[in-house]
Amino acid sequence: MADKELTYEVVDPQAKGFEAVQRAFANQVAYCRDNNAPITAAICQALHDLLESERGGAVMLRVRKWAGAPLADALPLRLAGGLHALHLAGEDNGLSAIYLNQRVSNPNELVADAIERHEAFLMPWLDGPPQTNEAGRSWAYAAAMLWLASKGLPAKFALNEIGSSAGINLMMRRYFFDLGGVTAGPQGAQMRIVPEWRGAPPPDTQYDIVGAQGCDIAPVDLTDEAQALRLKAYIWPEFTERFARMDAAIAAANTMPPEIARESADAFVERVLAEPAEPGVTRVVMHSVVWQYVPEAQREAVTAAIEAAGAAASEESPLAWISLEANRDTHRHELSVRYWPGGEEWQRLGVAHPHGTWVEWEA
Repeated sequence: MADKELTYEVVDPQAKGFEAVQRAFANQVAYCRDNNAPITAAICQALHDLLESERGGAVMLRVRKWAGAPLADALPLRLAGGLHALHLAGEDNGLSAIYLNQRVSNPNELVADAIERHEAFLMPWLDGPPQTNEAGRSWAYAAAMLWLASKGLPAKFALNEIGSSAGINLMMRRYFFDLGGVTAGPQGAQMRIVPEWRGAPPPDTQYDIVGAQGCDIAPVDLTDEAQALRLKAYIWPEFTERFARMDAAIAAANTMPPEIARESADAFVERVLAEPAEPGVTRVVMHSVVWQYVPEAQREAVTAAIEAAGAAASEESPLAWISLEANRDTHRHELSVRYWPGGEEWQRLGVAHPHGTWVEWEA
C-alpha cells in the first residue's frame, strides 16, 4: 500500500497522459473511501500503486498508456469491474481474499498476480465504460414525478430513459417506494426502495406510469446469465443490499423484460420527441449517472431536442427532464428537474448517496 493517503482533486475530466491516469485512480480511491467502500478502495489503491511498477503485464501496460481521457472514461472502474468478476466467478482465490475482507499483507502482489494470470479475461473489460444500473437510484424518478404532479402536471407519465443499461429503472412501476413516509407503487412488490430520508418528505400525491422505454448503445439483457454477472461485477461488494436489488430486478426482467433500443442518446431523444404528444400525459426524458459518458456533441443535441420540444409543450401535454447525476466535487448525486411550460430553469430537488442509501430532500 502507498505510504501517503490518496486524496481527491478536481481536475479536467478530459485530461490525458500518465499523470491523468494516476489522478483518475487516486480520485477513485478517495471517492470509494468517502462513500464507505473500503474494499473497492483497496483494489483501486493497489492498481494505483502498480502504475509505477512493471507488474501487471499487457493489461497494466495498456492502462499506463491509456489513449483516451482516463477520468472521463471511468478507467479505474473498468478494471475494478473485471477483477470483481473474477472474484464472483471464483476464479482467483488470492484476489478473493481481498474481496472477502480478509487480512492480507501483500494486496499489490495479489492484484498484480491476478491481472497477469487472467490477462485474456481482463483485457476486454477495458474496451467499454462501466454499466452501473442501480434500482436504488429510481427513488429519484419517483420523487421527481411526485413533485411534478404537485406542480399541476398530469400525473400520468411516459418515461424515456437515456442510457438505460439493463432497463432496471424502466421497470419501476413494479417497485414499492417509501420516501420519507410517502409511499408509491404496489405494497406487495419484491423490489422495495426505502432510502434513509433526511428533511421534509416529497409531496404526498400519486402518479401513474403509462409507458416506459429507453436506449443504450450496449443494452444489457438481464435474462442472460453472463450479462447479468457482468452487471453484478460493477456493484461495489460492500453494498450487499444492491445485490439483493439486482436479483429482484433480474426476476422482474424474466417476467416482463423492459423495452430498450440499441441507440445513441441523441438519436433516441430526437426520435421519441418527434412523436405526437398524448394529451393528459407528461412526457419525461430522464437519466441517472449517464450524462458524463455521453459525448459532448450528443449532449448538445439532446439538450437542443428537449428544449425545442419544451417550447412546443402545453399544459395538457407537458414535457419534463429529470436528471440524477454525480457532483464530483461533493461526491454526492444531485436530483434536478426542468419542465415545460413553466419550469424551464433547472431546479435541484435534493442530493443523495451515489446508490440511494440516503436522500437529503431540498424541494
